[in-house]
Amino acid sequence: MTKSLKRALLGTAAAAMLAGGAFTAAQADHHVVTELHFLVPGGAGGGWDGTARGTGEALTNAGLLESASYENMSGGGGGVAIAHLIETAEQQEGTLMVNSTPIVIRSLQGVFPQSFRDLTPVAGTIGDYAAIVVHNDSEYQSFEELLADYNSDPRSVGIAGGSVAGGMDHLVAALVMRAAGGDPTEVKYIPYDAGGDAMAGLLSGEAQALSTGFSEAVEMARQDQVRILCVTSLEPVAAAPDAPTCDSAGAPGAEFVNWRGFFGAPGLSDELSQAYQNKLAAMYDTPEWAEVRDRNGWVEIFNPGDEFTSFLEEQEQVIGDLMRELGFL
Repeated sequence: MTKSLKRALLGTAAAAMLAGGAFTAAQADHHVVTELHFLVPGGAGGGWDGTARGTGEALTNAGLLESASYENMSGGGGGVAIAHLIETAEQQEGTLMVNSTPIVIRSLQGVFPQSFRDLTPVAGTIGDYAAIVVHNDSEYQSFEELLADYNSDPRSVGIAGGSVAGGMDHLVAALVMRAAGGDPTEVKYIPYDAGGDAMAGLLSGEAQALSTGFSEAVEMARQDQVRILCVTSLEPVAAAPDAPTCDSAGAPGAEFVNWRGFFGAPGLSDELSQAYQNKLAAMYDTPEWAEVRDRNGWVEIFNPGDEFTSFLEEQEQVIGDLMRELGFL
């Protein structure tokens, strides 16, 4: 099932690349957008926050934007920001909200009543693998050691995550443990509202491990805060080549990549949506974006406009089937 998820992601990315010529020709009007406000549905330090700020950094440093601003609005598993964007749509033409796989997961779960259909999908932009990490002072030196304790007593291994129970970080932990031969329904998951809060839970000892985005894990590892036990890629990732894959560390076939992208308010005009798409397309050709991308270990996935909407519909089906398989729905 995880391979289907990855194939869907990469297939959409390939289609977008084939269609790239049209967007390149349309880039001449990217100057229409000179500033952007990024709405982040979670707190500082999480994957959404890093994606919005990294994108804004690349756009401004490359001269594609004059300025970028950011607003963190956590709560309701992302639902507070979504509701705000919908309720204030007429004042939000200059706003892009970052989101990712959880908008599909949480809509399926009924965490909030809205779905991506209530917004204007602008473009999917990146993919981010997930990782299982522990604090640098942890007794666990490898994923195999953590797995041994999990198999002995699943309740002895609390795994934190920056999303609600049954959300993406929980889903990733369950997927990895299932691939390793454990019972995925036995995962002791400790939910936090954002990645930064989950990291604090790990540092305080409330949890023994953390399920998080790979880009977040890489940054924390560079600061000597965590040890990456494994990453949900089948091949080593250039941003942290020494980090073992979960596949090689005792969870055969464990693979997961989380897309991230941007949404406008409902009713956003086709012309402005196209201008945003052109702006993001132009960003990919800049060294400023390459620096941000490589620093975070992101995979490029560009599926603009209608392609993004079709991709989201497919993800809803694939992820829904996966969640039912794991008992989350």
